[in-house]
Amino acid sequence: MSDFFAIPDATKEMLEAVLFAAGHPVTYAKLAQILEVSPDEAKSLVEDYAAEYNDGKVTRGILLLTFDDCCQLCTKSDYIGEIRTALGIRRGGNLSNSSLEVLAIVAYNQPVTRAYIDTVRGVDSSYAVNSLIERGLIESKSRLDAPGRPMLYTTTAAFLRSFGLGSLDELPTLSEGDASLLDSLKAAGGEIAAEIAEEAEDAVGD
Repeated sequence: MSDFFAIPDATKEMLEAVLFAAGHPVTYAKLAQILEVSPDEAKSLVEDYAAEYNDGKVTRGILLLTFDDCCQLCTKSDYIGEIRTALGIRRGGNLSNSSLEVLAIVAYNQPVTRAYIDTVRGVDSSYAVNSLIERGLIESKSRLDAPGRPMLYTTTAAFLRSFGLGSLDELPTLSEGDASLLDSLKAAGGEIAAEIAEEAEDAVGD
């Protein structure tokens, strides 16, 4: 990884301006075109800049989040209430316990089928699965090579943004019977997940 202090100030300002103006995740491939470097080099540069941007030395109300193939400027969750009030945003609907359970199952076992989710939970999960798809937190990109070719579900980039994860590798390691993930999802789901879900729905509409 390069020394982020070597990044020219003009480049930092350009990255901040582009990400702020975008208002949604920007791929490293797109930034690579602007920077005239390879996507891998653009990713490394952004990751270095993010380390500086988020180090707390400069007081900010936003964070530079990096993911596997994109990055985004996001407001800090501490100020969700103030943002809602200032912009007249109605409070989003919280994720139900069933949705949180399904989200945890998908996050730790992906890709998974609906039948697998139902088996783990012991009940029909169709409503929760559809709700999470509508919110943009899980998606289906492929089918299992088995009779009936059932859909395989995975989490999305919106899921990662919802819980401040750069990648699935950052999910906490759980022992059998450990409910810490579900607890963390419950804690964050009422505030962060609802906001990110609304962003995801807007992005789909665009």
